[in-house]
Amino acid sequence: MLNVQRLRVLREVVVQGSFSAAADALAYTQSAVSQAVATLEAETGATLVVRDRRGLRPTPAGAALVEHTEGILARLEAAEENLAAIVGLRGGRLRMASFPTAGATLMPLAIAAFRSAHPDIELSLSEGEPEEVAPRLRAGEIDLALLFEFRGVTESPTDGLHTVDLLEDPMRVALPAGHRLAAKPTLRLGDLRDDAWVQTSQASPCARHVVRCCHAAGFEPTVSFESDDYLTVQGLVAAGVGVALIPELALSSVRDDIVVRALSPQSPVRRVVASTSGSQGGVPAATAMVGVLVETARGYVEDPARSAA
Repeated sequence: MLNVQRLRVLREVVVQGSFSAAADALAYTQSAVSQAVATLEAETGATLVVRDRRGLRPTPAGAALVEHTEGILARLEAAEENLAAIVGLRGGRLRMASFPTAGATLMPLAIAAFRSAHPDIELSLSEGEPEEVAPRLRAGEIDLALLFEFRGVTESPTDGLHTVDLLEDPMRVALPAGHRLAAKPTLRLGDLRDDAWVQTSQASPCARHVVRCCHAAGFEPTVSFESDDYLTVQGLVAAGVGVALIPELALSSVRDDIVVRALSPQSPVRRVVASTSGSQGGVPAATAMVGVLVETARGYVEDPARSAA
């Protein structure tokens, strides 16, 4: 493979018209320039420059090689500029994914803050549950993911990933406004053993955790309806066809015809994290976005309007 630095020397010799002028331009010794050209000629098996009474000039082979060198050096310069832009957060792209409730609450705020600080970085966002998104992160299809997991559960989508805690997302009981227990400020899960339940689809991590919590409280929940849209879940609860456990992130908007209550002694909690692959030389923009997400989550938790809701 041809050496780029020797190609650079050859081009300078041809442009300057002499070995000595090329040496001055490159801050080399003249012998170093001569040796570089001689080595290049040995590698190519062709005479690249000749001297005659008109001075130094390239042979047809040398002229062709210099022409290619111009393109090679231009592409290298462009690559260096592009790399510097990515490292300096002045270019490149950041591919992200999030589970739906964080994608509707935390992520828009973080994207707005990040774009204000780094407008030249191309951002993309896809949606999926943690068990769908985490394998894509490990495979390098995305650069950053918002995931959640439940404490005390052995199955974890974050295994092998670099994670940063963002917030704890407690699950609250949603009841129809006319429910017999609607006036109680807090409830025990066992109080709802005789109720029908509305939950997310059976295979979802939230649904599985709801079932685990009910089992721990000593009963098997009777699931009447399933929906992965928490607005639909609220609608079904409001219609009086069941009760539900809904994460706080999905309660940024609460219907007037349902009531939301905490569980005693403690509500189930989702741990929400920002995850990257953790590989060396990761995407600098992903690291920057994690910092933005940490600040966004802190502001979200401390938001008085949210606390009042």
